[in-house]
Amino acid sequence: MMSDTPHRPHDGVKTDTDTDAASSYEQVRETASRVYHDARDRAADVYDSSKRATKDVAHRAADEIETNPFVMLIGGIAVGALVGALLPRSAKEKELLSPIGRKLGDSARQAFAAAREAGKQELDQAGLTTGAARERGQALFDGVLKAMSSASGAAAQAAKGSTRG
Repeated sequence: MMSDTPHRPHDGVKTDTDTDAASSYEQVRETASRVYHDARDRAADVYDSSKRATKDVAHRAADEIETNPFVMLIGGIAVGALVGALLPRSAKEKELLSPIGRKLGDSARQAFAAAREAGKQELDQAGLTTGAARERGQALFDGVLKAMSSASGAAAQAAKGSTRG
């Protein structure tokens, strides 16, 4: 009768091949274990250092906000505007925001017109109208011409007097 298990001549006896295989297996296992532990240690170090760096950045940001909140506000608005400009608008947004944009534009135009008119009135009350400025410029120009004429006449008289003497 034949058995289902093959007969091996070395059953129970360790050979050099078996010992070499066991030794290689142990070396591979030890190397894999060492690599795993080294990687785990490095990952833990990176995690700890990034955690510390994140805390440092958070503390510096908090200190900056406390010492200069206006700059941070402006920076936040700028970042928000940049993000808003980069995001595409949907049809629904255009539909909903278009009337608001028109109202804001109209309000800005009205405010500018009112400011221009108020400034014009203030200049008129101070006597600084366009016509008055033109008249003053002409009077100044006439005065400069008269001074130049007088200076040239005086220079000519002085030159005549020095040639006679």
